[in-house]
Amino acid sequence: MDERTSRTAGRTARLFPGSGDVLRMGMGGIPIQRLDPSGSERVLEKAIAAGINFFDTARGYTDSESKFGRVLPRYRGQVRVASKSFSRGAADIQRDIETSLRNLRSDHIDVYQCHNVAGEADLEKILAPDGAVAGMLKAQAQGKIGHIGISGHKPGVLAMALERFAFATIQVPANFMETEAMRELIPAARRRGVGVIAMKPVGGGNIRETALNFRFIFNQGIDVAIPGMDSERQVAENVAALDDLSPLNAEEISRLQAEKERLGDRFCRRCEYCMPCPQGLPISFLHVLRNYYFLYDLKDWALERLGGLARTYKDCTACGECVAKCPYHLDMPAIFRETWEKMQADREDRA
Repeated sequence: MDERTSRTAGRTARLFPGSGDVLRMGMGGIPIQRLDPSGSERVLEKAIAAGINFFDTARGYTDSESKFGRVLPRYRGQVRVASKSFSRGAADIQRDIETSLRNLRSDHIDVYQCHNVAGEADLEKILAPDGAVAGMLKAQAQGKIGHIGISGHKPGVLAMALERFAFATIQVPANFMETEAMRELIPAARRRGVGVIAMKPVGGGNIRETALNFRFIFNQGIDVAIPGMDSERQVAENVAALDDLSPLNAEEISRLQAEKERLGDRFCRRCEYCMPCPQGLPISFLHVLRNYYFLYDLKDWALERLGGLARTYKDCTACGECVAKCPYHLDMPAIFRETWEKMQADREDRA
């Protein structure tokens, strides 16, 4: 067993130099946007009490940084905080770092990441002499950030990034549905001593066999997973998954394979990069209701919630803006049109 494997074999990992022992179940900052300040404070306090000590957010997550900033400074010596920015230029990302510091109420951020580097053109921008990495290096020299990371949805792009710059961490989608990073990127990161952060570890909440899924990814070289959490129950369930990190047996793999076949390849990860919708559609929530209606057979529950929405599937104008912004390029207009037609036909059959 090599040194890095030995560090990631249990409940904790050394994610980056100086990180200390980080619980392998971290917390992502997307769903907390949906909570009011008191609700977000309860969830964060529950997370810390449960042992979670790695928290990841971003400039693009509306008030997520600020909500983290209401609680985490009280525990600054025991938690590690990461944020990230879409900015590609040095001056822009330095301004974003200053904003993140104010929002997080901290004098430093442990890891700051180039957010969603989506292609070679993006990579060239951040690595240019006046690019984001240059700005981050300056902030690092000033003690404002500890380490420089990178996130993205395309493992091939992140593999190129590791060849070009000594990033301390990579953040990439990793779950039983999305295994591309596990073939070459994650082994390459491990060889370089680069920390691996799994975003969307339960497929945006779509995967129901969560404990099996976590066991799977933690046996594929993931250091820390950062599921988003918006309830104390989710915190408890996610941390409990660390109680068993043994490899999966054949029957358990079959159960996850059934999940994969059930979901197909047109499922929303609820990252909400597609928002806001010009027509006011709550895109990710509409995907949730679609799943409850067709996959979970909770039709009346889904219809009741659809009835309370100002805009639903039928109001999509197929402008295509969401498709362009989606990291997975899901054809939301086609999915919503199909969903509405099937719902109408199903309701007629049930009448």
